[in-house]
Amino acid sequence: MTPAVSVSKLTKKYGEIEAVRGIDFEVDTGETFGFLGPNGAGKSTTIKILCTLADPTSGTARVAGHNVVKERDTVRRNIGLVFQDTTLDSYLTGEQNLRFHAELYGVPKAAFAPRLRQVLEMVGLWDRRDGAVATYSGGMKRRLEIARGLMHAPRVLFLDEPTVGLDPQTRVSIWEYINDLKRREDITIFLTTHYMDEAENCDRIAIIDHGQIVALDTPEALKASVGKDRVQISTADDPAAIRALADEFGLEAGMSEGLVTFSVESGEHFVPQLFSRLPVAIRSVSVSRPSLDDVFMSYTGKTIRDAEASAVDRNRMIASRFGRR
Repeated sequence: MTPAVSVSKLTKKYGEIEAVRGIDFEVDTGETFGFLGPNGAGKSTTIKILCTLADPTSGTARVAGHNVVKERDTVRRNIGLVFQDTTLDSYLTGEQNLRFHAELYGVPKAAFAPRLRQVLEMVGLWDRRDGAVATYSGGMKRRLEIARGLMHAPRVLFLDEPTVGLDPQTRVSIWEYINDLKRREDITIFLTTHYMDEAENCDRIAIIDHGQIVALDTPEALKASVGKDRVQISTADDPAAIRALADEFGLEAGMSEGLVTFSVESGEHFVPQLFSRLPVAIRSVSVSRPSLDDVFMSYTGKTIRDAEASAVDRNRMIASRFGRR
C-alpha cells in the first residue's frame, strides 16, 4: 500500500538558517501521526511543504502518492488543512464558510447538503450553522475549521497545533471530536503538537528538534526505550548536588524546570540511598515513570519546556528575516 505521506532527505533553508535538516519518514494510510517538538523546531515548516505552501530547498515529499512540488494541484485536492491561526470569515455564518470552501474545492451541489450536515454533526455544530462565526467561542471556531477541512473528503487531514491557545477543557473536547473523526472517516491524520498528552493519542510519533527527527515510534515503544525512572530533587545547593550525584552514584544530572533532574532504574528504591548518601540537604523529591517528556529529554538532553526558549528565539530570527516559519 502506498504511504499517505512519504518524505526523503527533506531540507528547508531560509538563508543561512536550516529550519528542516534532511528528514526522512513515512506515514501509513489510516494512521494518526504526530510531529512532537517545541515551537520553532521545524514542525510547521514541514507541514507547509507537505501542503504545498512552501517549496523544499532539497529532498522530496509525496502526499497521497503525489509529488508536492510537481503535482501541487493534485496534492491540494487530496488534503485538508487546519492552521494554527484561524482563517475563518467571522462575518459569515458557519454554513456559509463551509459552502464557500466546498465551491472552491468543486464539491458537487447535490453532495453539499448531506456532507454539510455530516461534518457539522460530527463536530457538534449543526445547531449553530446559521450563527455568525464572530459569535463562536475559540473551541467552536477550531471545530468549525476541522469540519471545513473535511468538506471535500480529503485523504489526508493536516492539523497544525490543533488546540494551541485553548483552555484544557476545550482541548479535551477537541480531541474527542478528532478521535471520533478517526472512527467515522477513512482518513489519515497528520498533526503537530508540543503538548505531551496530545501526542499520546497518536499511533506513532516523530520527535523533532532543531529541524531533525531524533526518534520515531509508537508512544509506548518510545517510553519503553527510556526504561529508567525520572527523579527530580530540590536541594540546599543544587550545583553541589549535581557534582555529588556524579561522584557518589556515577549519575549524570542537570537542571530542568528549576530542579536537579536525573534518571535511574527503580527510582522508588533509589530514593532511600539518595537521602542517606547525598552530602547535601534535600528539600523535596519526586519520582515518575518514563513519559514522552522523558523520551524528549533522553534524545535531546532537555525537556520540551526547556527547548521552547531557544527554539522560539530561532523561530523569531527566521520570521524577522523572511516573514514565515
